[in-house]
Order: sequence, then C-alpha cells, then structure tokens
Amino acid sequence: MKTKTYLTVVLFCALAANAQLTVTVASSKVSGQKALVPLAMKNSLTETVQSARAVVFILDDQGKVTGQATRWVIGGPKAPDGLSPGATNSFQFVVTSNKLIPPNATAKVTFNRVVLQSGKLADVNKDVQVFASDKNAPAK
Repeated sequence: MKTKTYLTVVLFCALAANAQLTVTVASSKVSGQKALVPLAMKNSLTETVQSARAVVFILDDQGKVTGQATRWVIGGPKAPDGLSPGATNSFQFVVTSNKLIPPNATAKVTFNRVVLQSGKLADVNKDVQVFASDKNAPAK
C-alpha cells in the first residue's frame, strides 16, 4: 500500500513540474522602424492565466538593443477571460523604435508578470518557458 502511495506522489510531482505557460516566438518581421514578433502561447498550468505581461527586446546582429516594448499579451479587452488550462492563444507583438531596425534583427522575449485566476502570481522563472521557433532567434 505504501509503495502505491509513494508511486502516486512521485507521478503527481513529475506531472506538476511540467505544468507551465509555454511560449513560442516566431521570426520577427521588420519594416523600417517597426518589428512584428508573433507569439504562440499554451497554458499547461492547472489554473487559468488571468493576465500575462511580456517584454520584447529587438536585438541587432551585435546583440545591441534597437527597440523594446512591454505589453499585456494575455488579458485585457481582447481576452478578458484569460487563458484557460489547455488553451492556446497567439499575440502579434509590435515594437517601434526611433531608429531603423536592421532587417536581420532578432527578438528576445521575457515575461515579468503572470497573474493566475486565484489572484496569485506565477513564478515567471519556473512557470513560463519561452522557445524560439527558429534557430536564429534567441528566445530568452
């Protein structure tokens, strides 16, 4: 009986460790002083993500920041109900700069706030995982 209980606890912990908000960053599309950064998000947490705020840095080929913006990518008027467990959503992140953005610029995306439906804050270092959809774009 103790073996079954122990095995159940181990399996539950393993499943809980994989639960997170997964974000895939597609290649940026640059035009002059604007960059469009597509994000695809999947909520694998056990609770609805009420809102999430991300910061996107646009980097030139030398790694210098040429533009930056912060937006709520979940929540707000477009998605007032948040992102339910198991649901996916996309967001088109537009970053403008006061100077020309090089055509080969890449995007670095970080999340600085994730609010769950219970009102608790998720740990963005553990509960959010950011991936690049191509090998040339640094994701995090």
